[in-house]
Amino acid sequence: MGADEKGKALATPEYWNSRYEKSASDQPTHEWFRSFEALKPFLEPHLYVPFPAENNPRIVHLGSGDSTVPADLGKRGYVNQLCVDFSQIVVDLMSKRHECISGISWQWADVRDLSDVVSESVDVAFDKGTLDAFIHGSPWDPPDEVKESTGRYMQAVHRVLKSDGVFLYITFRQPHFIKPLLNAADLWKMQMETLGGESSFDYFAFILKKA
Repeated sequence: MGADEKGKALATPEYWNSRYEKSASDQPTHEWFRSFEALKPFLEPHLYVPFPAENNPRIVHLGSGDSTVPADLGKRGYVNQLCVDFSQIVVDLMSKRHECISGISWQWADVRDLSDVVSESVDVAFDKGTLDAFIHGSPWDPPDEVKESTGRYMQAVHRVLKSDGVFLYITFRQPHFIKPLLNAADLWKMQMETLGGESSFDYFAFILKKA
């Protein structure tokens, strides 16, 4: 499979079902981009302070996979979390893995639609690498299918987010390539931070609020 073919495959549930079928332990198959510990300095000002656990904010994890982040947030008292993914295998896996943890639910959904999520019901939307999976081809001139998928995704997140909510997005893609995809429809006010730490490879965190 060539690089572009693999890039296209990442945007399909079949690819992720095959990957998660191999997850048989209590450990994640791969914690994308940044561990929960490494994210703490970012989450403090953008989640913990503006959306404290005692206020019971609604958090939606977009393309949650088998990340530990929802459970780690649960330990901090966040008990109103929805984790969505278009791999039914990982939804079933995580539902079983954390069946004794209250306040976190897993549900099948395509993040480009989110039809089962009520409009303006979400305080915090969180994405760590999911949008990236829909991007392939030339970063200077993305294919039409990339623009269509990312555009639908950003529209869906905008619809479900409350007027004072926030979309927290972690990516490895260079800001000058990702910004046009994030705000193609001029829906957002954006801030960006560079995340250092765990490796010499920089990751970037976007804080998006409704314009």
